[in-house]
Amino acid sequence: MLKYLRLLLLPFNVIYALVVFIRNKFYDWGIFQSTSFDMPVICVGNLAVGGSGKTPTTEYLVRLLGEYKVAILSRGYGRKTRGFILANETATAETIGDEPLQYYRKFKNVTVAVCEDRVKGIRELKDGHDVILLDDAYQHRKVKAGFNVLLFEFAKIRKFQMLMPAGNLREPFSVVKRAQAVLITKSPAEINEGVRTEIANKLQLEPQQDLTFSSIGYQQLKHIYTGEEVVFKAEQEVFLLTGIANPEPLRQYLESMPVNIHAFEYPDHHRFTEKEIEALAKAFQKHPAKEKIIVTTEKDGQRLLDDKLRDLLLNLPVYYLPIANEINAADKCRFDQKILDYVASAKRFDKIH
Repeated sequence: MLKYLRLLLLPFNVIYALVVFIRNKFYDWGIFQSTSFDMPVICVGNLAVGGSGKTPTTEYLVRLLGEYKVAILSRGYGRKTRGFILANETATAETIGDEPLQYYRKFKNVTVAVCEDRVKGIRELKDGHDVILLDDAYQHRKVKAGFNVLLFEFAKIRKFQMLMPAGNLREPFSVVKRAQAVLITKSPAEINEGVRTEIANKLQLEPQQDLTFSSIGYQQLKHIYTGEEVVFKAEQEVFLLTGIANPEPLRQYLESMPVNIHAFEYPDHHRFTEKEIEALAKAFQKHPAKEKIIVTTEKDGQRLLDDKLRDLLLNLPVYYLPIANEINAADKCRFDQKILDYVASAKRFDKIH
């Protein structure tokens, strides 16, 4: 049904495409100003709306750049606040957003901040840091990042895609030229040369643009409140709670194991209500199985830290399943070195162009 409704929006794609084209040309021609900064700024972004793996990619870069003082700057999607905010011990998903909260809780040696105006945010952070990572900022052209990592999902890149509003693309494929590295996420562990060439040709990549593939690495289940680690058990009843853009890879992973899945799925960044969590808890408690568990994603888990929701789940076995970006073995050294070389060689300069 949704597919047919989107077809009705096709005439508006022409208007949207024209607006995007003019906006980008105005930045390319210098009519709209882009600000560069006197430090390495790495942007992690995508063209399609949601679900491409920006969060695990940002976390990968944090680990790669461990010897530097790193700051992550996000817009803070879904927060109820505005302006520049530094994450601290009082931060919640409502004050800074679920993804920034996840970064803050996971990386104690990294500064996490949110600001819808990325230029202002960078100016607040730049003096005390060596590198700034911009989360989901490929379309935020007021900042001219020194290095852009552009993400595409493997399952979608080989299919026909359309611009919004009839499709999910924010910009056409032609803007790939702004990226220094293209990362195809959620890929198979092994990629043959035919597939690699097919995707490179579709994106019309230049020789200097790095094409890298990565797969999802599922980690150990962790209790959302205590951090206790457990493993799945055979024939276990799994009550799966998600509010992410694309839960399909997670479902496929769980379906590969001898467990029974009861899915409670909501839209991306969904703010869980007490009524919804009560329904989940009731279904869990009503099920007669002895071996049963509630599983969610790490990002969704940040929203379950709300005091009212925590009270509803406190005595239940609620675990999140962390994921990591695992760069294809054939690409890892090249991808890592390109990032490290950029950070090491980035010159100090201030200019507006």
